[in-house]
Amino acid sequence: MNHPLAFEAILFDCDGVLVDSEPITLKVLTACLNDWGWPLRFEECVQHFLGRALQHELDLIERHAGRRPDEAWIAEFRRQRDIALRDQVQATPGIKQALSELHPKLEGRIACASGADRRKIELQLSTTGLLSWFEGRVFSGHEMPQTKPAPDVYLAAAKHLAVEPQRCLVVEDSPTGVKAGVAAGATVIGFLPATRPEGLDQSLLEAGAVALFDDMTQLPQFMSR
Repeated sequence: MNHPLAFEAILFDCDGVLVDSEPITLKVLTACLNDWGWPLRFEECVQHFLGRALQHELDLIERHAGRRPDEAWIAEFRRQRDIALRDQVQATPGIKQALSELHPKLEGRIACASGADRRKIELQLSTTGLLSWFEGRVFSGHEMPQTKPAPDVYLAAAKHLAVEPQRCLVVEDSPTGVKAGVAAGATVIGFLPATRPEGLDQSLLEAGAVALFDDMTQLPQFMSR
């Protein structure tokens, strides 16, 4: 007997959810920040920048480095980041199986709603063979009035799919993203990637995630009552 779906659409964050990219990006950022004058360790970089948009943290960088990153620095960081991602990024284990099951059940009502820039999102989805699942349904926080933790990117994705946010399931791996999904009115579940900072489970729950999981093949079970 088929169980009725509890949700009409599913909205995915990208980094750390669809692709295992956070360690790659943050290692590049750590090196770039050290060169800029902020001698922080990788673990400190994770604490400061995981799930956050770089352009919103320029004041923080200036306080620690003594100078504010300019457009040339940001462009060079993104260039190095993209090279590393193209060479190293992998799809999250189990995500292709989950998408294969969910896509037909939801009649294609899935979307990627990320706080990252579009170039990065589409590079990663293309490199990992996931882009076909999200063609025409990729939303970037950089293109919204406000990015996460504001709900704009999730509201835009839900509107495009013609589904009320309250009928959407959001999959996130950062407290910032969870807050964005909750603010949109969606139900948010927290994914725990293999590479994750200590205490992430508790911080996701405190941000408003209703459940946690660490295996993408478990995702379809959240769609049924």
